[in-house]
Amino acid sequence: MAESRNRAGVKRPARRDMLRIGGTGLLGGLSLPALLQLQAEAALPTAPRARSCIFFMLEGGPSHIDMWDMKPNAPREIRGPFQPISTVVPGTQISELLPLSAGIVDRLTILRSHSHKDNAHQTGRHWVLTGYPPSFADGQAKGVPFNELYPSIGSIVSRELGPRGAVPPYIELPNPLGPGGPGFYGARYAPFTINNDPVQADFRVPDLEIPAGITREQFERRQRLLRQAEKLGQSEQASGGAATLGEYYARAVDLVTAPEARRAFDLQAESAEMRERYGYSSIGQCALMARRLVEAGCRFIGIDHGSWDTHFDNFSSHEKTLVPPTDRALTALITDLDERGILDETLVVMMGEMGRTPRINKDAGRDHWSQCQTVILAGGGIRRGIVVGASDETASYPTTQPYGIQDLLRTVFHLLGVDADQVHHTPTGRPVPIVNGGHRIDEVLA
Repeated sequence: MAESRNRAGVKRPARRDMLRIGGTGLLGGLSLPALLQLQAEAALPTAPRARSCIFFMLEGGPSHIDMWDMKPNAPREIRGPFQPISTVVPGTQISELLPLSAGIVDRLTILRSHSHKDNAHQTGRHWVLTGYPPSFADGQAKGVPFNELYPSIGSIVSRELGPRGAVPPYIELPNPLGPGGPGFYGARYAPFTINNDPVQADFRVPDLEIPAGITREQFERRQRLLRQAEKLGQSEQASGGAATLGEYYARAVDLVTAPEARRAFDLQAESAEMRERYGYSSIGQCALMARRLVEAGCRFIGIDHGSWDTHFDNFSSHEKTLVPPTDRALTALITDLDERGILDETLVVMMGEMGRTPRINKDAGRDHWSQCQTVILAGGGIRRGIVVGASDETASYPTTQPYGIQDLLRTVFHLLGVDADQVHHTPTGRPVPIVNGGHRIDEVLA
């Protein structure tokens, strides 16, 4: 039976289980007041453990067997050249490629039994980010209208929780997450995408300043004229493209006119020491920006980090270009959040759309492998210093309970206080639950 907890910490059945229990006649011995109390308890929203979520999408699929789930006793054509190292948690080993992360494993949950069945990039990311199979073939997502797509995790969080400060509730950087948009929810819940890499010397967030040549007085006068025009047109309800444009315009004005929003995006306000701590890499500076956005009230920050599709030269790529900046960024973020006292209210998730094949191919690479991968979780109600799940002797398949995409999403939403069973309707009236199936992963919860 799925369970949640009331405000006193007592477990209570989920709403769907209340209906199931009632249908079996198991409530026959309860008085009406007791039954009404149970129904009221089941209807209470889940108390959130996390106020924000930072979600790293390692686009292309990182090699779990070379990073977090090593198999040193497997044949060389499986295990590869890297050696395991000990961590601060006795008995837990990870790759020598992650020496910094080895020092913070006591603040992580390493989930080694995540598994799904989509071995393609675009469709796999759609599965991971939405929990639903896509209506398009791999590589064809760009031409699909929003209203035919499912909403992503960030857009769901934006809709369910709303803003918590001057910054937008859902922000992507430095690029879009792929199929990570609002889907049939519409433009109101689309992410604010920075589309600029904070590691660049000339980094700036577009459209955060009043256009050149326009004084603030002129800008405010135009705002007054716009509001007057809107009042004149209130007799007719705006719809379609006009409503969408109005939503985007209102969001843009909010950003331009809120000094706290501009400060949140200003990486120059960080000391050189802090920026170096995160590393002068794309993922490092994005992680630092994410911490600033959490402090400013952003609900969901999606960090897109690519080039993990290592069909060729997997080992050199992981050793020289991919893992070191990721190791530094993750370690700095977790440590920084903890030192500031906000790790326990900030959920951090790091994963790809898939893992890599255990067997090394003829090009010294590893291919697509979604049947087993590792997910890193920290903060926001996640247990510290544990490994959940295990894979077989070649990291091919879970040997413990496999956890799928719906399980992971249901767990994330639980920690954020979002009712994963809530149903929204498409423009054609089709009911779509936020998560269709799955079970919360209680093993990872503190």
